[in-house]
Order: sequence, then C-alpha cells, then structure tokens
Amino acid sequence: MGFFTSFLLKSDVTMTEKSDKMLKVTLVKSPIGYSKRQKRTVQSLGLRKLGQTVEHKDIPSIRGMINRISHLVQVEE
Repeated sequence: MGFFTSFLLKSDVTMTEKSDKMLKVTLVKSPIGYSKRQKRTVQSLGLRKLGQTVEHKDIPSIRGMINRISHLVQVEE
C-alpha cells in the first residue's frame, strides 16, 4: 500500500469517527445537458433517478461533491 493510499484511509477513518450527522441528498434536476464531471458526481453520490434520496455522512468530501452539483440536488441535514 502506497503512502497516498494509506494517508487517504487514515484521514477518512478520523473524519468518519468525528461526524455522526447524516445528510439526505435528493436529485431534483436532471444532469442531462451538464458536463460529464457533474454527471459522474451525481453517480458517485449514488443518485440515479429524479426524486431519489440517499443518505451520506456529513464529511468534507461529500460536502464538496454536493457543492459541485448544488443546482441539481436538494440537501436536508
């Protein structure tokens, strides 16, 4: 395992231990017509259909993904 991989694993564990909050993310607008990067972000959040809601832990990486596609999703804390 390389340094970068082990660093990511360690930082991810410490972040998830600190955060007990959950975010509900709902896809409210279609990603059709937007860049591939935004479509992949929607996919990586686990969203496939309009109106679908998924729950994620409130960690900086998820917050960053939500910020990139804030015009397509609705977030509840």
